[in-house]
Amino acid sequence: MTTHPSPRIVVLYATAQGSTRDIAEFIWDDLVTRGARAELHDIEHAPDLSGIDTAIIGSAIHNMDLLPEASAYLRHNLNTLTDKDIWLFTVGLAPALRGPIGRWVGRQVPRKIAATVRAVRPHGYVEFPGQYERAGVSWGARTMYRLLGGARYGDLRDWQAVQEWSDQIAASMALPRAQAISIHP
Repeated sequence: MTTHPSPRIVVLYATAQGSTRDIAEFIWDDLVTRGARAELHDIEHAPDLSGIDTAIIGSAIHNMDLLPEASAYLRHNLNTLTDKDIWLFTVGLAPALRGPIGRWVGRQVPRKIAATVRAVRPHGYVEFPGQYERAGVSWGARTMYRLLGGARYGDLRDWQAVQEWSDQIAASMALPRAQAISIHP
């Protein structure tokens, strides 16, 4: 009987207020629970990618682009990433928008992010909603959010969607099913 070593995975994230880190931790925990050899790192402290089979990279979206440290990392490591199984996720407000205009806006991938996705060619790309607090947001930004279908403030993350995406990643690597459903706060 031959045993196949579990794939080596790194989960990297660039976060502004913690939502992206929390989602990255959730995915990392889910994969480790399934028996994967996975590491979790802030993108600014990313390890050497030699010996890594799969990289899951997440970034918050600000001004319709990845955070600068995520963009710089992807540009700098593009040649190394081409021979890895890459999964890319972003965290922003678009998936939380409702109504006809909001849903249309939510399906649009900002140009800079679309260019990054084309360059990196990830196995999968998804945008998750994050957290959006009213405090400290200008009147104009709050008005635009409401006009585009933003219905509420606070924690807008969809943990079921994160779990489903993590399931896709695990299935692509032939990892066993999770024994218990991961629950996140």
